[in-house]
Amino acid sequence: MSILLGLDVGTGGARALAVDAESGEIVAEASAEYPLHSPRPGWSEQNPEDWWRASKEVLSRAAREAGGKVAGIGLTGQMHGSVFLDSSDAVIRPALLWNDQRTGEQCRKITESVGEERLISISGNPAITGFQAPKIIWLRDEEPKNYEKVSKILLPKDYVRLRLTGEYATDASDASGTLLLDIGERDWSPEILDSLELPREWMPEVYEGPENTGGLRREVTDELGLSPGIPVAAGGGDNTAAAVGVGVVEAGLVSSSVGTSGVLFAHADEFRPDPSGRLHAFCHAVPGAYHLMGVTLSAGGSLSWWREALGGDYDELVEAASQVEPGAEGLVFLPYLSGERAPHLDPEARGGFLGLTTRHGVAHMTRALMEGVVFSLRDSLEIMRGLGVPVEQVRATGGGARSPLWRGLQADVYDLPLHRTTTDEGPSYGAALLGGVAAGVYGDVKEASSLVEIRDEVTKPDPERAKVYEAYYEVYRALYPAQRDAMHRLSSLAAGRG
Repeated sequence: MSILLGLDVGTGGARALAVDAESGEIVAEASAEYPLHSPRPGWSEQNPEDWWRASKEVLSRAAREAGGKVAGIGLTGQMHGSVFLDSSDAVIRPALLWNDQRTGEQCRKITESVGEERLISISGNPAITGFQAPKIIWLRDEEPKNYEKVSKILLPKDYVRLRLTGEYATDASDASGTLLLDIGERDWSPEILDSLELPREWMPEVYEGPENTGGLRREVTDELGLSPGIPVAAGGGDNTAAAVGVGVVEAGLVSSSVGTSGVLFAHADEFRPDPSGRLHAFCHAVPGAYHLMGVTLSAGGSLSWWREALGGDYDELVEAASQVEPGAEGLVFLPYLSGERAPHLDPEARGGFLGLTTRHGVAHMTRALMEGVVFSLRDSLEIMRGLGVPVEQVRATGGGARSPLWRGLQADVYDLPLHRTTTDEGPSYGAALLGGVAAGVYGDVKEASSLVEIRDEVTKPDPERAKVYEAYYEVYRALYPAQRDAMHRLSSLAAGRG
């Protein structure tokens, strides 16, 4: 049996899947957690050595349990993080993550240096705090001694690649989230790098998602229990790999993901960025293709925060919420716990419940929280429709795909049927398929994704619930502009800015 390994270097931990290359069946999986650090409000960091430790553990366990010959490996992971390396490849400081919000001032500097319209036309996106480029400028501004040591800058999964293969490499989809890539050319932008005075040699080589970036080096094979030389695919950012894993590799297909973050992802054959920058325009893992993506920073993350705050059980909370009527008796939740991306692009947006009364209990608040997350994703769907993006079929992915309540909420709030694939294992499954292309098992990404099958079950919207949610969604949309100034004032007070 020929095996493909997919590795996801996620925010909460690393996950590896072993996939039968012929049938597409998952034959083994392994997960390992690592900590997330927040040394100051709005800061989010991790130790890259933790990624490497966990990645070794899950790759070796999945390969051992699968029992077959590993033909290829694909990588995916959290996007936008910054790993700063010195000339000996030692990590200079903890990595700044995708949900780190410290770089507001640096975003303003980037916009001034490049020009807002020019930046969007080249990179497909405005300068926002989650991306990698502002983190680099922050290091220069705030930690100049560390900045002087920099020799290479890598994204999270690409640091693990370096340890696996010895190569400095990335893929076009993940590089799209740096703000330094010329999306049309699918390579680093000399204009942006020059405007920001950043050296090109700091950046890794850019490959297409299914390309081989190098073989597994002999120095790590004993630890992993694998043979040297196994090809390692460039892979993709987590959402791009997840899209490959559910077959969203042609126009008309959209994936809706509820994980730590929430993502609405639409395939595009051409590079056509949202002129306002509300949606991300990135390269796809399909060579030459692109995608539009709307991101809710705290989707499943909102529910995780709620569960931890209550000290409750996830399944019990969701079951209680499922017994509450749509609209939670007049309660609405804004899921801006880490600021917000689409459509507000506001790192100082803040979350909260509105409409609380003495009738509301934990079950009502849990349901309102989940509804608010899906309302936020609906914002991205409306932008896509406004841009003329075809939406012929929506496919569920992420952890929310396994939850009947999450699926039902998406179908009702979108007022669209929600389809589910036979394998909804998320980014690591798509990464494994990309590894198969790199290994020559499949001819291209579309052939690899042909293994993805749609389940017979379809979650259809209920007309009455959809009507209720349409009214609540209108209220939801009105809340951010009405409360924006108060949110920013609270953010300033919390930061001690008065």
